Parts: sequence; structure tokens; C-alpha cells
Amino acid sequence: MTTRLFALFFILIPTAILAQKKVLDHTDFDLWNTIQDEAISPNGNHVLYTLEKGEKDSFLKIKDSGGSLIFEHERAQKGRFTYDSQFALFTIKAWTDSVTAMKSRKVKKEDLPKDSLGIINLTNGNLVKIGHVKSHKIPEKWSGYAAYQLEDIKEKKEEKKDSITKKEEKKKNKPKKPSKKNGYHVVLRNLKTLQEDTLKFVTHFVFAKKGKWFAFSTTGKNKEANAGVFVMNLETGESTKVHDSKKGKYFQLNFSESGKKLGFIVDTDTTKIQVRPNELFLWQEGDNTAEKMIDKSTAPNGYMVSHNGKVGFSKDESKLFFGLATPPTIKDTTLTEDEIVNVEVWTYKEPRLYTVQELQLKNDTIQSYQTAINLESNTLIQLGNAHYTKTELGDEGNAIYALSGTTLPHELESQWTGRRENDYRLVHTITGETLLQLTKVPSLRLSPKAKYAYGYNRVDSTWFTYSLPKGTYRPLTKGKVFYEELNDYPNYPYSYGVAGWTENDKYLILYDRYDLWKFDPENGEGTRLTFGREEKTIFRYVALDKEIHHIPTDQQWLLTSFNEKSKDGGYVKFDFRKNRIKPLISGPFQYSTPIKALLDDALIYTRQSFQEFPDLRLSDLSFRKENVLSNANPQQKEYRWGTIELVNWASLDGKELTGMLVKPDNFDPNKKYPLLVNFYERSSDGLHRHRHPRAERSSLNYSFYASRGYLIFNPDVHYRIGYPGESAFNCVIPGITALIEKGFVDKDNIGVQGHSWGGYQIAYLVTKTNIFKAAEAGAPVPNMISAYGGIRWWTGLSRQFQYEHTQSRIGGTPWEYPSRYIENSPIFNVDKINTPLLIMHNDADGHVPWYQGIEFFVSLRRLGKPSWFLNYNGEPHWPLKLQNRKDFNIRMTQFFDHYLKGAPKPKWMEHGLPPMKKGIELGYEFIQGGESD
Repeated sequence: MTTRLFALFFILIPTAILAQKKVLDHTDFDLWNTIQDEAISPNGNHVLYTLEKGEKDSFLKIKDSGGSLIFEHERAQKGRFTYDSQFALFTIKAWTDSVTAMKSRKVKKEDLPKDSLGIINLTNGNLVKIGHVKSHKIPEKWSGYAAYQLEDIKEKKEEKKDSITKKEEKKKNKPKKPSKKNGYHVVLRNLKTLQEDTLKFVTHFVFAKKGKWFAFSTTGKNKEANAGVFVMNLETGESTKVHDSKKGKYFQLNFSESGKKLGFIVDTDTTKIQVRPNELFLWQEGDNTAEKMIDKSTAPNGYMVSHNGKVGFSKDESKLFFGLATPPTIKDTTLTEDEIVNVEVWTYKEPRLYTVQELQLKNDTIQSYQTAINLESNTLIQLGNAHYTKTELGDEGNAIYALSGTTLPHELESQWTGRRENDYRLVHTITGETLLQLTKVPSLRLSPKAKYAYGYNRVDSTWFTYSLPKGTYRPLTKGKVFYEELNDYPNYPYSYGVAGWTENDKYLILYDRYDLWKFDPENGEGTRLTFGREEKTIFRYVALDKEIHHIPTDQQWLLTSFNEKSKDGGYVKFDFRKNRIKPLISGPFQYSTPIKALLDDALIYTRQSFQEFPDLRLSDLSFRKENVLSNANPQQKEYRWGTIELVNWASLDGKELTGMLVKPDNFDPNKKYPLLVNFYERSSDGLHRHRHPRAERSSLNYSFYASRGYLIFNPDVHYRIGYPGESAFNCVIPGITALIEKGFVDKDNIGVQGHSWGGYQIAYLVTKTNIFKAAEAGAPVPNMISAYGGIRWWTGLSRQFQYEHTQSRIGGTPWEYPSRYIENSPIFNVDKINTPLLIMHNDADGHVPWYQGIEFFVSLRRLGKPSWFLNYNGEPHWPLKLQNRKDFNIRMTQFFDHYLKGAPKPKWMEHGLPPMKKGIELGYEFIQGGESD
């Protein structure tokens, strides 16, 4: 073979390989796996995770630290290791397609397959599967037992009997059946001896966190026989009935950490009175029965024991916490439906808008206020009340201070400011004395040991502390830039956040844009710990042990790193005492927050890039070596994929901008490619994010369209307050023209796509330019005036704050800036649109009122502009159901392929989908002959 032929041979090989690669299609979405429920055993020797295939069935895998597969199970998910690392428990579900087939045969819900529990012994490999399990629990900080609750297993109906007397006798002696009211059977299993104890008709069950105790409430084996609360010492095997009530209902069973104390709520009244006489009980180790602590006669005036308030203990077990509530509004149950007046009365003075109250009705009905009982003095202290509704405990409940707060006096103005001001009081948990009261202040938190209250004030962009109980205020960052430097909202900037406190509340560790700083809360002195600003590298602290509530200075810290220029990620080690950083690992990847083993230095994490799926990796705190544990999507190599890179250009008003450009496989700069533009605000920090093929709910799938030969451009947008639409134009359009100048963009085949805020910007852009041949705008706002007065139905909030102070960035009301609202509203220039538009807006949208999409569409329709409207009935801001997401992705692909690639027009674009054919036909078929618009 000559040298020339030899060279030609190797030139042709990549082309031949590429030709053999497949182009992604919608049916390929079902081939892709995602990793979920990843966990590392406490000793670090095993890792489990779930592969979910095509958003359907899950496959559990357990691997050793070397990456060898030691166990797998189909249809399994939600795996958990026991604290001793010897067992793993997981849920086994039925095949999704089997359940779908049964539903299509109209099988009743109660007859569908039930979940099973899997228990694998990691020492000997023995697997136990237990059917019909509703739920299961294992101890958090010890091992040896598991408890699982069984479904009600329906027995086959007996043959009909002719005798009426036998039927009556059967009804009279009808056996008690498991139900929500009666409780379900719970099996307590010794994982090592395999011994099981079946507990009948259990309503609640709980393990202690550290001590080997187990408690449960039951309605009794037969009717009411042996009903009550039982406590079991699992070391001695002793079982004690600590409360007896034949008709009682039990709530909020909870142990202290050691298990030597148990608190619970009891309702023993069998009538249907609306004000329930709940009682709080306490059991302590050594007692035969639980002691009543509070009932309706001893509760504070105007309050009652709440069965919704969580019962718990301070870490030192000196305090019992529970909830008090105000009595409910009494209903007149004698009124018939025809006599009840159904009217909503809205008033302008109410702190919360009626729609907010309506959505929060259930929460308001079950609202409780945290209360403490000091067990040494047996005194009750109300920490929260009907005014101060939120309470934060200090030092895991041990502290002598608690912080109670409320937003109620300031909620009315939050309708338009979007900010929540607070009133606080500092309560002494021993005496009940109010030590400090603060009015209209930012959100406060307690330091871990409750020596300080601290927070960030957006108005003056300052972090501050209050020394407790003196209440002395100390500004920490006054005059320093610890607020968002790129803030482009008509609002006060947010902070960059907080890492935490060091031991004994000595230093507060804060973030600026790049670095970690330590601040002395007493004198306000601050010291920079890291030096990322010089290289534009962002460092952030990783809390590896969730049980430690401070940042330990006697250990080296793990920090994540991210470079703003290259978008590269990584990890570094920081020595607090030597104030020194040591790089560990970095590269052109996005790294996850690691998960460390509870009892070992082993940890798991992922790295990802546009081309690399985030497979699980295992290492230790040195990161000297790593094992790749998963290979979730080996099929990816069979498909055309593409590459991604950063691009730069200048906006029309002279700002240097950055964006992302995705290129197809085997990109040839001498060819012309159709271009799809997709953007929201600023996205370029996600350069290394992996985007696996899937049915997106509202956006382009980059890997999918790149595989099909499209370029995708995602430009960052910087906004000028009052002119969001113009800002988008100033940033996006010059970015597109800069790409056109490179010579590889087919300027006659450019499309644009975006959703929500992106949908609005697209609606604006197409009124100002004809550069786009086709556009998809999801949930757009074409009319800022009507949208300003709308409701965000998911929360019930008014949309006013959004336009005055947040994302829409107008900076004021329509009566202050009427011209801004008109200039930024596409509806007033809809006649200038010459771009075919696909609009998707769903009738259950809780973010953007769907009448906005209708306004846009009917205006385009009135003008005869090519436009289509997709409404997925009952879906929210974006379609969530898989079949609807697949449908949206197919229609959007057909839309863009038709306009940008000259593909045939599908039937739905020509003839729509009439109501009589909805749910029957889809209209995906292509029209032959290429009918024109």
C-alpha cells in the first residue's frame, strides 16, 4: 500500500464510522437510563443505585468498592443500607407495562399489583422477598431490625349461602379487617436471626434513633382488645403497654434520641365533636405507664393540644416539644347544602390575598405552634403562638433560646415587593421570658449553639449578627461586596450565601462571589480564606457529615471549585489552620456534591460533560484514585452526538457576552447548518452539563437536535431595568449575526425556542426581526398589562411583584410606567410578526395564566399569521405526563423540520386536531405534495 493510499485509508475510517452511527429519534428516548437513589454503605465498602430506563422501570444495582457487581434486581428502587452495612433493603414494583395493560383492561385500583420488599444479606448473598408491603423502616443509628407494614390482602369471597340467618350471623361476627382506620399489620423482623413478630392493626410505628427501642400504637387484635401504645426494648425483648385506650386514636409517636423517652398524642373521645380533646403523654424508661402531661383543662387559655404538631425532644432530653393550636371554627352541621351561602368576600386590608388563603386553607387548619415542657421543672413554655407562628430551636433544642417569628404584619406589601419582612421575639426556653423583640427585619437564623442570631439584609446588602441575649447588633459586611455583583433586577441584591459556623459559634463563614471569608461575630473583623477572585474561580464548602452542625476547624475542608471563564469544575482541600488550599481534581467537567460514607472516608460523586453521562465514581478524601462504578448508557457510542463550546460576542450596547454553541458530529465549517436558538437568562455556566436524550417538558433536547444535524445556540442575556424585551434583542440578535459571519450557519433557516420567560422574549423578538424562519414560544406573556393583574394559581400570589421587582424587570406599576408596559408587550406589535409560531400553553398553568397564550394566538389568528396552539389539558406550566411530553417533542420536531429542513408538513399543522378526534388521532402523518402555508 502506498503512503498516499495509506493516508487516504485512515482519512476514510472516521467518515465510515460516522456513517454507521445512528441519528437519534424519539423512540430512542426509551433506551436511556438515569441514575437515582444512589447511596454508599456506612463502612464505604458498597454502593447501590437505581437505573431508571426510559422513565419507566427501575433496576437496582449493588457494587463493591472496586466496581464489581455483586447484586442486581429488576423493578427495584429506593435502596437503603443498614447502619452496620450488612444488609440493603429496597422496594420491588411491578413492570410498568404490565400495570398499564391491567389498567387498559379496567382492573380496579385495589387489584393492581402491590409493592414487595427486598432484603439482601451482603455478607452471604441471601435474598428475601416479602410481598404486599406498604412501607418499611430501619433504625437510623443502629442495626439488627427492620419493620414493614403489610397491605390488606383481600381474601377470596366465600360461596353464597341461602340462609338469611347465616348472613346476619356472619355480619354480626364479621372479623376485623386492616384499614386506614383500624391500622395495618406490621412485622418486626430480626435481620440476623430471621425471627419475626407480627403486630396486628398498627396505626403508627417508630424506631429510636440510637437506642434499641421500638414503639407502636394499635387498635387491638380483635375489635378493641389490647388496644394502646406499646414500647419494646429490643435488647431485652421486653414489651410494655404504656397506654391503654379501647377507642383511642394516636398521633405523633416519637422517641428521644436514646429511646429512653417516648412522647405521643391521644384522642380518646368517641363522639364526632369538632373540637378534639387531644392529650399529650410522656413515657420514660422504668415507668409502667405513660404520664399525661397536657390536656384541654391544663392547656394555655385559648389553645388546645394539636395532633398535627410534631412531638420531639431536645438532644439532651431535658425538654419535650409539641404543638398547641387555636380551636377550629365551629361549623353548623345542621345546615343543608341548599342553605349554605357560598360567597367569597375579599377585602383590601387582609394581609394575605384571598387566593393565597384558599390554597393554604389546609395548612391554616392544621397550623400548630411549637411549645416546650421542661421535664425537670414540669413547666410549660409557649415558644410560638397565633401571632409568632414559626419557631427555630437552638443547639438541637438544648439551648436556652428559641427564636419565634412572623411575616403576618408585612404580608400585604409583599404582594408587590416580593419580599417578606419579619417580626421576631427571642424566648427563654426555661423561664418563657421574651428577651428581645425585633420589628420588620430580614430573615433571621440561630447559630448552631444559639449564641447569635444572624442574617442578611437585602436593603443595605449587609450580613449582620445579634449577640444573644444582649441583642447587640453587629454589621459584618457593611461597605463590602457580599451581594450579587451581576444583579440586574429592579430589586435589592441577594447575598452569595453562608457556609456555616465554626465550633462554639466562634466564626461565621460567608461567601462573596468567589471566596470564603471568616468573620468574628463580636468585633465584625473579616478575613479572606481563599483566593479565587484573582483567577475567577468560585470556591464553596461541602458539608460531608450531616450530623455535625458546625464546620470543624481541626479537619481539612472539602471545597468545590468552578472557574467562571472555562466553566471547569473540581474539588480542592482547604486547611483552615494553615490557610492553605491544595488542588485535588479538576477538568472540563461539572462535578456533583459528594456523598460521604457515614463511618469511613469513602465517598461517591459524579462528573459530567456534554458528551459524558454522569456515571457514579468512588474515591476517598484524597481523590488520588477513583473507580467508575456505573456505565449507565453504553449505547450512546452508537449514535451521532455532537460537541459544545463557548462563544463570545458584544451586545448592541457594548457588553461582552458569552454563550454556548452545540455543533453536530463531524462538524464541517465549510457547510451550512440550520440553527436553533434557545435561551432563558444566563445559562453558559452549564456548559459541561450532560443532556441525555429524553422527552423534555418545555425545551429543546440539545443532544437530540445535534444528532439530527442542527446547530444550537444558547446566548446569555444581560438586562437593563425597564427594558427586558429590548435587552433580549440587544444580546441575542448580535450573537446570531456573529455566528452567521463565521460562515457555517444557514441564515435562511434559523429557528428559536423558549418557554415561560424565554417564551415571552421570543414573542417580543419576532415583533422586531424577521431573522427567524420559525419560532416556538411556550407559556408566553404577550400582554404585560393584563398579566400584571393576574394570579399565580399554584401559590395564589398576585403577579404584581414579578413586574415591579423581579424577573419581568419593569421596575414599577403600569400607572407609573405605562409606556414601559406597552413597549415591552408583544401584543401591541403583533401585526409586525412574520414568523410562523408554535405556542404551547396549558390550561392548568399555575405560573403564567394561560389566557396569555390565548391572547397571543387569537391575535395571530385574527391577522392570518401562521400559528398553532398546543394545550395539554390538565397539565401545569409544562406537560409532566410522559405521553404528553413525548407528543410535545414530536410536534416541535416536526414543526422545525418542516420550516428549517424542508420536511413535509404533518397533518396536524394543516388541519389541526378537532375535538371529535382528540385522544383518537394524533395527526403526525406527513402530507404528501408539500402543501404551502
